[in-house]
Amino acid sequence: MNDQMNTTALALLAADPDQPTLADFGKDPLWISIIKALFIFVFLMLGVLFGVWTERKLISRMQHRYGPNRAGKFGLLQSVADGIKMGLKEDILPRTVDKVVYVLAPILIAVPAFLSFSIIPFGPIVSMFGVRTPLQLTDLPVAVLVVLAMASIGVYGVVLAGWGSRSPYAVLGGLRSTAQVISYEIAMGLSFVAVFLFAGTLSTSEIVAKQASGGTWQVGGLDVPLPSWYAILLIPSFLIYVITMLGETNRVPFDLPEGEGELVGGFHTEYSSSLKFAMFMLAEYVNIFTVSGLCITLFLGGWRAPWPISLWDGANSGWWPMLWFFAKLVLLFAFFVWVRASLPRIRYDQLMAFGWKILIPLNLAWILLVATVRATRIQGADRTLVLVIAAVVVVGCLAIYFRFDTVNQRRREARAAEAQAEFEQLRAEPTAGGFPVPALDLPHYHGVNGRKEVPSGTN
Repeated sequence: MNDQMNTTALALLAADPDQPTLADFGKDPLWISIIKALFIFVFLMLGVLFGVWTERKLISRMQHRYGPNRAGKFGLLQSVADGIKMGLKEDILPRTVDKVVYVLAPILIAVPAFLSFSIIPFGPIVSMFGVRTPLQLTDLPVAVLVVLAMASIGVYGVVLAGWGSRSPYAVLGGLRSTAQVISYEIAMGLSFVAVFLFAGTLSTSEIVAKQASGGTWQVGGLDVPLPSWYAILLIPSFLIYVITMLGETNRVPFDLPEGEGELVGGFHTEYSSSLKFAMFMLAEYVNIFTVSGLCITLFLGGWRAPWPISLWDGANSGWWPMLWFFAKLVLLFAFFVWVRASLPRIRYDQLMAFGWKILIPLNLAWILLVATVRATRIQGADRTLVLVIAAVVVVGCLAIYFRFDTVNQRRREARAAEAQAEFEQLRAEPTAGGFPVPALDLPHYHGVNGRKEVPSGTN
């Protein structure tokens, strides 16, 4: 296994000397690592400030409003003012809360959100103060799994925030978040599997390198060129991941853990608008940047320039790739805002059914197809046997689907028949005015207070 990884690293290094590999990490001086960590922290903090302003401005324009336009030029200082206000407001501690859990919950949400961004690559190897270093804080052989692990830890913060508040609304919001994240984390993890099968690695820097150029597929003696971005080559995985991004970050239409119209405020109902509440808001926006950065890394070519910018020889060297990465990040953030302004919140039963009954089965079927295609390309593999097994499994899946579809159709027909029978019964019963509605016995129908009685259903 180590020999195979070393061979892959040498091949990538020979193709592009500025392309980082796993062997390039762990060699930076301490002060370089501190600079990278500070850069990520400052970038995320400034991203939250300008992200809130951008979201308010975009939604305002979509709803024909101005948005923030008082504090600073174009209202740019409005987010700064809001952050200072939340930091200086009185921190009210309810009497009945579990103080340790109540204080610990915001920290458990915010800290993993920042740590997850450490494995996102911003660019290639550059010279920083005379030291050649990759524009990435760290990388691991299982770097993508670190994001899933950090997301799981963040869920503990949500659950503990609800439990420590000792409020039924907060507890219900925490339970909703647990069920939602479990459902959509499974779908998100499965959407990564196809990428792992094609890239042959879980390292984020090497996944970006695999998308540097498209491969070929031999069909009938012809070499068919394949796209380089996995968003095109593995479009079902990409679309499923985009949906799970919304579910993981509790954004519309999947913001059920908060549900202001149903739960007052969700798991943070008992948190006043102080520094603790600000940490919840900070973690939500940082998680948006994290899942967007992971989407760019796994599906959109990472920091590499899109076509036709990639035709320029220097597009993928030096500091230019940071610009392409940030441009992709801004577009994905705008997608989050567009979805929030366009779609309503769905019901909780629809949320769970969509995750368990649609996304996860589709993911499993797609992984089976991708694994079959990869197996047929292995040297010495019995392609006929692989294709027969895949065909049997596909036929079995279709049979199960049509079986359940038939059962659901019978249920729908039975419900329609019951509704028709109820309607016929109501229509047959005599009602005031001849309409199938309850009698209208309001006072003005009987001449109370000098008003004339008007029978229902007449002009």
